Parts: sequence; C-alpha cells; structure tokens
Amino acid sequence: MGADRSGRGVIRRAVAGQRRDVVVGSLLGAAHQTGEALVPVLIGLIVDRAVVRPDGGALALWLVVLAVVYAMLSYGFRFGARAGERAAEQAAHRLRLDVVRRVLAPHGGAEAGRPPGALVNVATEDARRVGAFNMALTLGIAAVVGVVAGAVLLLRASVPLGLLVLIGAPVLMALGHYLARPLEHRSQAEQERAAHASGVAADLVAGVRVLKGLRAESAAVARYRSTSQASREANVRAARAAALQTGLMLTLTGAFIALVALVGGRLVLSGSIGLGALVSAVGLALFLPGPIAVLAWVGAELAKARASAARIADVLAAPGETTGGTTEPGPSSGELRLQGLGHAGLHGIDLIVRPGEHLGIVVTDTADAATLLRCLARRCDPDRGRVELDGTPVTELAPAALRSALLVAEHDAQLFDGTLLDNVTAAAPAGADPQPAMAAAAVDEVAATLPGGTAGRIGERGSSLSGGQRQRVALARALAADRPVLVVHDPTTAVDAATEARIATGIRRARTGRTTVLVTSSPALLAATDRVVLIDGGTITAEAPHEDLVRDHPVYRTAVLT
Repeated sequence: MGADRSGRGVIRRAVAGQRRDVVVGSLLGAAHQTGEALVPVLIGLIVDRAVVRPDGGALALWLVVLAVVYAMLSYGFRFGARAGERAAEQAAHRLRLDVVRRVLAPHGGAEAGRPPGALVNVATEDARRVGAFNMALTLGIAAVVGVVAGAVLLLRASVPLGLLVLIGAPVLMALGHYLARPLEHRSQAEQERAAHASGVAADLVAGVRVLKGLRAESAAVARYRSTSQASREANVRAARAAALQTGLMLTLTGAFIALVALVGGRLVLSGSIGLGALVSAVGLALFLPGPIAVLAWVGAELAKARASAARIADVLAAPGETTGGTTEPGPSSGELRLQGLGHAGLHGIDLIVRPGEHLGIVVTDTADAATLLRCLARRCDPDRGRVELDGTPVTELAPAALRSALLVAEHDAQLFDGTLLDNVTAAAPAGADPQPAMAAAAVDEVAATLPGGTAGRIGERGSSLSGGQRQRVALARALAADRPVLVVHDPTTAVDAATEARIATGIRRARTGRTTVLVTSSPALLAATDRVVLIDGGTITAEAPHEDLVRDHPVYRTAVLT
C-alpha cells in the first residue's frame, strides 16, 4: 500500500498489528450479515408453515427463532463495528506515532522540502485514511459473507436465481474496483493540495509579524487565497469522482437487483417456486443491495487508503541521518580527534582537540563550515578519514550515545512554544541548575524583558523574541545540556558587541574543564579561546592564538576583522 519498500513495511505492520480486532470484527460482521440473509428466509418459512396453513404453535416457534436471529444480527453488528473501529483507530494512532517519530528524529530529513502543515496533514488525515482500511476490510469481509449467504439461500430456493447472483456479484465487485481507480488518483491530488494549503497557512501564521512589518498582508492573503482555491478545486474533483463511482455502482446494483426480481417473478408465475419461496426471494433481493453497496464503499475506501499510504511511505522513507554503530562509551574525557578528514570541500583535516580545551575554528568558506559541522554531528560519514571521540571512531558509537557525549549546537537552532526556562532546560540533566548557563549566555537580560521572567512564554519558534535574544536562549540551552564536548556554530551573529564580549567570557567560565569548539569568525569569541585553527581552501593553513593570527596572517585577519 505504499511507494517505498521501507515505508510499506511500517504501514503493513501498523495495519496488520490489529489483526485480532479485524478477525473478531469480521466474524461478528459475518454473523450479522448471515442473520440479515436468514430473516427473509425465515419469514418465507413462516408464511409456508404457519400462515398458508394456519398453525398457532408453529407460528409461535418460528417467531421465537426469528427473534433469536434478530438478536444475533443486532449484537453481531454492534460488537463487530466496535472491533473494526478499534482496529482502524489503533492503526491510525500507530501510524501517527511513526510519522511524528520520523519527523522528530534528530536530523531525520523527513521535513526537507515539506512545510510543517503538510507533515501535519500526513500525520492526521492520511493516517486516518490508512487506518480506516481496517474498518473497510472488516465490513468488506462481512459483506462478502452476506453476498455468499444470500446466494446459497437463493440456490436452495431456486438454482437459476442463485447462479445469477453468484455470477453477477463478482462482476459488480470487479466493476467497482475498476471505477475506483480515478478516485485513487484524484484522492492523492486532493491530499497533496490540502497539505500544501496547510503548509502555506502555517508559514503565514508563523511569519505574521514580519508580514505586518513589511506591509505585505495583501500579498500574503492573495497567495493563500490562490493556494486554498487550488485545494478546494482538487477536493471538488475528488468528490465528483467519488460521487460518480458511487452513483454508477448504485445504478449497476439496482439493475442487477431488478434482474433478480424479474427472473424470480417469472419462476413464480411458472410454478417453479411457492409463495414462501417468493417472499424469501424478494426479501433476499432487497437484502443484497446492502452488502453489494458496502463492497462498492470498500473499493472507494481502499483507493483513498492507497493514495494516503503512498504519502506516508514517502515521509517514512525520506533519507535521514546516518545509522550504524552499537558501542556504548563510558565516561568521556572530551578528546576529539580528526584524522585525514575529507568530505565535499574538506581535504585531509588533521586536528586534535585536547580534553578541556577551548578551541576556535575559523572557516573561510561557509560551505566547508557546514560540512565540518555535519561530520562532527555525524549527520553524514566522511568520504575519507574519520572522526574519533576519546579514541573511538564515531561510526562505531550508537547515535544516541554519541549525542549524549558530543553536542553540535548549530547556528539556526530552533526554539519551541513554551516558557523561557523550558527552552533552556530542554536537554539539561535532571535536577541541574540552569542559572549558570543562562548567565553565561546573557539570558538573564532576556528574562527581564518578559512578563513572568523565566516563566514567560516565548511563542512558537521564539516569535516574541528578537533575533539576538533567540540566539542567546539557544546558546543557553546548549550550555545547560553540559555535554563533555560542545561544538557551537556562530552563536552571537545577531548580538551587540558589549553583550558578545560578556557571552565570550561567560562561555569560557561555564565550560571550564569541558572541551569546547567555537566555529565562528567573531573576534570577541576567538579572543577567549586557547588557540584558533584556520581552515582555508578546505585545509588547515594556520594554527595559533587569536592575537598571533591577527598580527601575522592576512587571510585570518580578513576573515575575522572584515
């Protein structure tokens, strides 16, 4: 039901994991459909055995049997539908968790090229549609049993009528599957448009302050109106396809039932069947549209589920972080070593960061800086050479264990909706005091501007804060995590000079005895380091204290002072 092998496996497990409820629901649904088919037969027997030839005792007996059958079909429907609905909701819930887990995976990559609203649509509506497959399967199996039961009972009453149903029902099912194909394609297009509209809406809401500041409200409204219109049109096309499929199936079903009734009437007139058999045949003819219509509905639901499953599979199968590595390291001393590291624009980087060292790295090419950070965070494995932590290649370490020892705090780290304190302590050890980290990053000044101080809410992605304030909160969060090795990328680009100087001293003080790497071109931060490494042209070209490099190295001087 998906487009990717890995995604299909996850979807299949989520749906098949509710097999027990599906089986129970199908059995109870089958009991309900069988009871429904038996009702007209029992009424025909009552007519033959207690009405045509009046017999009070027989009438009472058959009425009791009819009441028992009614009770059976009633409870079968009630508990069967409950089991099917539970299977659908449980499968949808499991898929929602799988999608959210995949999206929230560190450097998972599922969000690449997909706006937040689109991912929300996949995790909600698409998951619901795929989960509904279990309910459709439950009702579909019960409907097949109903059609078969009706055909068997008709065969007992009349072989021609039974054969007519046995041949006609599969033909109707095949037509239903064929007619559902356009619905599948249009359903997928509908979901794509709806997801895009949700993504645009989420982006506009997130940037509403910027839009107002630029006086671009009218352009934003026009953009959303166009996107929403496209989504509405896709929805209408999908609804038309569903209506056409349903209407054609009802027409075909009605024609089929009319044919059954016509053949049955001719058999009665010819004397081949009696009055009771006529009543049973008419009742069964009226019963059969129900399960056949359910089968048509199942075809439509299957088409929608397949379209949504393909979208979920795309998210689940998105290329993500590197995997592999099972070693669980002991307490880290904080030694970081790069040996012959080569990847993209980097060539033969050899570097040893001693335990507890405060190191600065200046990279003249921003693309090379991004590559270095990706290798250190193990978002990719280098083409050549390796990165070692305490003498162990990071490729041998379990990803979670690596992140518990080495934290790469990137320049564009995101904040979340919550209090200032919640954002700072998100990755902090339990019971740790966040105040030193907040003081080091000058977040105490940010708290002073918020109603409620550290308990004040900062909005989605820190929308109530300025760019410099968001940087300080993100830096405080990285410091509060208290990892043995911390790599920070340009943490003060939006901070004024006086605050930057305070932060430089604060980071040094807060990270005393801990290995710290600052990938930056800030003179204030570099001046507080033990030494600085210059990477120019993808290789290390200089290594010395900041003051010496400023004095003696023109490329370094240009990189940090201009």
